[in-house]
Amino acid sequence: MSTKIFCDIADVNQIRKFSKKKIVKGFTTNPSLMRLAGAKDYQKYSKEILKVCKKPISFEVFGDDYNSMRRQALIINSWGKNVYVKIPVVNSKGIFTGPVIKELSDKGIKLNITAVYTFEQTKKIYKKLNKKTKSIISIFAGRMADKGKDPLPIFKRSISLTKKNRNIDILWA
Repeated sequence: MSTKIFCDIADVNQIRKFSKKKIVKGFTTNPSLMRLAGAKDYQKYSKEILKVCKKPISFEVFGDDYNSMRRQALIINSWGKNVYVKIPVVNSKGIFTGPVIKELSDKGIKLNITAVYTFEQTKKIYKKLNKKTKSIISIFAGRMADKGKDPLPIFKRSISLTKKNRNIDILWA
């Protein structure tokens, strides 16, 4: 397994600059970064990014329930072949988003499951993912470390779980 560097940015000019760097293999964004970059219209701004970015890039849904996440994911997925749809592992009520993960993954939609904090979450996500569909599981190592929790054991176990599947990447976020 090789290490891939992804940039967590949403500024079009920064993405244009880093897209040219061979070391950068992809990008991930989120609504907060998009707002900071000046996005007023999420879809329009995302499509501006896609004009300068041909590498894998994740755009996050805003929805907080199955139907809105599903609807938004289908729209976001239509924006380009390099697009991954970013879905939080749990919604704002702490409910696992497994049913929407499973449905979208089974449709062949590339997903980036985000805000993962435990190996148990990784296992639940892995069970829902279609192993033929490219996916990313984003483990929030930085936030864990900020709270005094060592993220390495979770990464080691998560990588061990997924390493036989070339379509599923673990992202250190």
